[in-house]
Amino acid sequence: MLQILGSPKTLCNGITRRELLQAGTLSLFGLSLADYHRLRAATRPQAVHKRFGQARACILLYLYGSPSQLELCDMKPVAPVEVRGEFKPIRSTLPGCDVCEHLPHMARVMDRVTVIRSVTHPYPIHGIAYATTGVPAIDVAMELSPRDPRHWPFIGSVVDYLGRDRRRSRGIPDNIALPFPLSSRREGEVPRAGPYAAFLGTSYNPIWTDFEGRATRRVVKTLGARREEIADPYLGITEDSRFVLAGASALPEGVTLDRLDRRRRLVEQLDGCRRLLDRALAQTTSLDRYRGLAYDLIYSDRLRRALDLQREDPRLRRQYGLTLFGQATLVARRLVEAGSRFVTVFWDEYGLAGSGWDTHWDHYPRMKEELLPGLDRAFAGLVEDLDQRGMLDETLVVVLSEHGRTPRLTNAPGGGRDHWSQAYTVLMAGGGIARGRVIGRTDRIGATVVERPVSPKDILATVYYLLGIDPETHLTDRSGRPLPLVPEGHVLHDALA
Repeated sequence: MLQILGSPKTLCNGITRRELLQAGTLSLFGLSLADYHRLRAATRPQAVHKRFGQARACILLYLYGSPSQLELCDMKPVAPVEVRGEFKPIRSTLPGCDVCEHLPHMARVMDRVTVIRSVTHPYPIHGIAYATTGVPAIDVAMELSPRDPRHWPFIGSVVDYLGRDRRRSRGIPDNIALPFPLSSRREGEVPRAGPYAAFLGTSYNPIWTDFEGRATRRVVKTLGARREEIADPYLGITEDSRFVLAGASALPEGVTLDRLDRRRRLVEQLDGCRRLLDRALAQTTSLDRYRGLAYDLIYSDRLRRALDLQREDPRLRRQYGLTLFGQATLVARRLVEAGSRFVTVFWDEYGLAGSGWDTHWDHYPRMKEELLPGLDRAFAGLVEDLDQRGMLDETLVVVLSEHGRTPRLTNAPGGGRDHWSQAYTVLMAGGGIARGRVIGRTDRIGATVVERPVSPKDILATVYYLLGIDPETHLTDRSGRPLPLVPEGHVLHDALA
């Protein structure tokens, strides 16, 4: 085939400019555009798997701070005690994949999960942005600055952006995050980078919920020499706790829906005049999207119903666990069922910085009493619920974090494991992922990958692929440069069903 050199910029219909030129050139040889498409399909590399686009939606469970691979699904029971620690493995329904004794519910569903034990990268910092965007490198300054111009867009923002012309159910956003805006419930420091749209524009940031409720348990948290008792909803919440849209739990005082509707009609009339004047301004699209989305969310009965946990069977709520993470995960299932395409649930820091899964201190008490039980019920509850509803095969579930933990325990108060990115574990299920598979292997102490290294970018590429988005798609940054969604990311075909 005659090749045309130049930019591979994708046109609005998904065909690249180079391909269009190729098609035009082929007409010189008597080939029609239809002939060209048939030839293109016949000569394209056979990289498209039958599972491409199988996932209708994705639920991302993000464990901020990062769990230890050695207390999850890559236990090393014959390693020295300073590595293996005090927890014992138990058999799961996935042969060859024992799990921690404090994950009995997860042990029951592992035959429906693919476990990737060999995720590795060179950045042992809290790089949510590295784990969830295509950015090729990260440093501490970027980690602590969501507005750093070097950031790339969050995967949920990309899914929303690329599907912006998709016919969707009114009032159900395609990029929602729970339980509250990242870093907003712990004192000190600045918000972490990660779940933001970067150069796609703020209108593609996730739509956040907020949590309104009361914690039922208290715990002593440590930050260096500081110890403080905190009522933590990640340990338990009351049954009447709820999730609302961040900043939109109620209309302003004195504003009824009828009055709001009159205001909307007036604004729409004024907007008609405004568009004639500033149609060429780039801000128009963003402002119109914000305004339209705001009205959709206020008027959307479907969204309100999805957020309303009181509509759920109390037994199912207990199956997910009456914790902040468990109930947010249940809401994520409800949002996907209502039509959302990408929902993220964060296990975030609460109260003090250095909490969440960042177990530099009190590692074993926190894993046993706070962390593993909440994850155990939420993840197992989600997988079983989706499967029983016939939704698992079309809903991708990913349990992700920014890195793992050091193989050797430290002498910190209560024991600790520090940051470690050379080897850690990611879980994937549903949406075209194989049921009951283990990928990769680490050495005898869980320190390095010895078989099938996997990059975080491979995980992202696989998620895009299963959602029907070609990982080689390019986005255009603020300077007009075309950037691939996930440079160096490769689809994990061995993880597909």
